[in-house]
Amino acid sequence: MITYNELYEALRKERYSEQLQPIPKNFIKEIGAYLKDKKEIAEKKDDFFFEAIVKTKKQFENSIAIFKELMLRRKKKILELAFVAAETGISKRDFENMLAVEKECFDSIMNSLEKSDKRISEILKGIEEEKKRNKMIVFVEDTDEFLDLEGNALGPFKKGDIVNVPEEIANILLIDKKAEGVEED
Repeated sequence: MITYNELYEALRKERYSEQLQPIPKNFIKEIGAYLKDKKEIAEKKDDFFFEAIVKTKKQFENSIAIFKELMLRRKKKILELAFVAAETGISKRDFENMLAVEKECFDSIMNSLEKSDKRISEILKGIEEEKKRNKMIVFVEDTDEFLDLEGNALGPFKKGDIVNVPEEIANILLIDKKAEGVEED
């Protein structure tokens, strides 16, 4: 199990290095077990070991603060790595130092950056995203379940039901006289 000194040392290394520092793959689980043990000791109501309990309580509180700062520093480095990787590529060494949860976070950030870059490129080229518009209608007769343009089931609807559906679907229902348009303010 991890100790307070090992946790503090991990933070110290992360603080004074620009690169993401290696930590054990099961680090977060070990911290969880460590904090659970410290919390159990800190919550004891034993007068005989009062000083030890007070010390453990303080160590528990400090450990939480240290862990939060450590994770915050690592997140900041991951964000910086994602930014650099989006522009140039990634250092294999830094990627290897990420925990599994950090790799997932990194991949998610990279996907978001790539989507953003693609969207910016489309806008620059004049390709505008077609906005889907909805239309409010009221059914004038009972209507069985049907599929929309993407294959999703809509309905069934009863006479008098008011719904907001994609404009294309609304137009079909209006032409078939199964619904009437609702005036919107």
